[in-house]
Amino acid sequence: MSASERTVAWSADPVAQDLIERFPLPIALLDGAGGAPVLNDRFMQNFGLEALESAPLKDLIRNPAPDWRTVRLPAPRNGYTEVRAQVVQVRGRPVLILDDAADPTLQRELDHLHGTIAELERRVSVDPLTGAWNRAHFEGVAASEVDRSVRFRQPVSLILLDIDHFKRVNDAHGHQAGDAVLRELVRAVGGVIRSVDALFRWGGEEFVVIAPSTGYRAGAVLAEKIRSHVEARSFPGAGAVTISLGVAEHNATESAERWFRRADEALYRAKGEGRNRVCVDQHGSSDAWASESGPSVIRLVWQEAYECGEPTIDAEHREMFDLANMLFDATFRSETSPEFFRAALDKLMGHITRHFADEEVLLAKHGYKDLDRHKMAHAALLARADELNAGVATGRTRLGDLVEFLANTVIARHLFVADRKFFPLFKQSAA
Repeated sequence: MSASERTVAWSADPVAQDLIERFPLPIALLDGAGGAPVLNDRFMQNFGLEALESAPLKDLIRNPAPDWRTVRLPAPRNGYTEVRAQVVQVRGRPVLILDDAADPTLQRELDHLHGTIAELERRVSVDPLTGAWNRAHFEGVAASEVDRSVRFRQPVSLILLDIDHFKRVNDAHGHQAGDAVLRELVRAVGGVIRSVDALFRWGGEEFVVIAPSTGYRAGAVLAEKIRSHVEARSFPGAGAVTISLGVAEHNATESAERWFRRADEALYRAKGEGRNRVCVDQHGSSDAWASESGPSVIRLVWQEAYECGEPTIDAEHREMFDLANMLFDATFRSETSPEFFRAALDKLMGHITRHFADEEVLLAKHGYKDLDRHKMAHAALLARADELNAGVATGRTRLGDLVEFLANTVIARHLFVADRKFFPLFKQSAA
C-alpha cells in the first residue's frame, strides 16, 4: 500500500475519523512520505492547513521533541498565537497535537492523550469483520520483523492461507454464513498459532501469519497444524471447510515484496495440486546462517514450550536468546573486534538486568507467592555476572567462563528451573 493509499485509509475509516473529530484539541495525522494530512475541525478552524507550512511546526515535525514545545503560529483571526505542540509516532507515522485549550478542564484530556492515540491506532489496524489485524498493519509489522530477523540472525516465515472454494460457501449458504466462516476461521487459527505470531486478513478469504524465529521447516509444521485443525472443525452454517497454505522463510537479501510473492507462489502450488494442503518454498536465511556459523558455535534455539503465556516476559526471554546468540557469534568469530564483543556483552547484560526488574513487577502484580525467593535468585545471578564481568576486564576470569555462566546459568538453567515455577500463574490467568 502506498503512502497516499494509507492516508486515504486513515481518513476514510469512520472510526478513525470519529476519534479525530472528538479529540478536544487540534490534531493532524501527517504522512512523512508527502501524502495529504488528516486534520480535525478544531485544527482547521483555529489554524488552517497553512499552519503546517509554518517554520516552527515544520521544524518540530522534522525533529520531534519528547515533550511539549511552545511555538508561535499564524492564526486565521488573531494574527499570531503561542501554543504548545507535540509530535507522537503512531506506527511510524507522525501525529501532531496542539494544546490551545484555554479551558483548564481540557487539561485532563491531555492525561489520556496516549490512550486515545493508541485506541485510534488499534481501530484502524484491525479488520472490523474478523478482528484480525488488517492489511495496512501488516506492512509495518513485516518490515519490523524483517529488520529484527536480519539484525539478530533469527529466521522469520510467512504462512499465506486461503479458504478453498469459498465462493461455494457464499452461493450455497449466503454471505452472512460466509462472514461467519471468516470469523470462525480467525478463531481457529488463533487457537493454534503462538502468542508471538501475528494473524492478518489480507483480503477476501485470504489471510497471512507472520511467524518470528521460525524457519521454513518449522513454518511447514505450524502450517500443517493450522490446516489439520481447520479441517477437523465444524463451521456453523457451512459444515466442513478446508484451506490451502503456502510457506516462505525470509531471505536476508530480498525485499518484503519478493518474500510475500514466494509465499503466494507456494499457496498457488497448493491450490494447483488439489487444495487442502501445505506447500513450502524451501529457501531462506536459516540454512545460510547455519552454514556460516559452523557446527562448533553454540546457539540457543527458542522453542514454543519456553513460553509462559505472559507477553512481556515471553518477548523479553526471546530477545535474551537473540542477544546471547549475538554474543556467541562475537566470541567464536576470529575477526570480531574487542569493541564489538564488548558491545554485545553490554547489551546482553543490560537486557538481563531490565528483564529481571520487569519480571518482578509482573509477578508482584499477579500475586506470585514465591516472589521474594525469585528476587533473591535474580540478585545472586546479577552479582555473580558483575563479578565475572569485572574479572574478564582485569584478566582474572576467562572469557569462556563468563559466556558459559550467561548461557547455562542465567538463561538456560534459570529459565528452565526457576522461571517454570511461575508458568502456571499465567496459564491460570489465561484460562
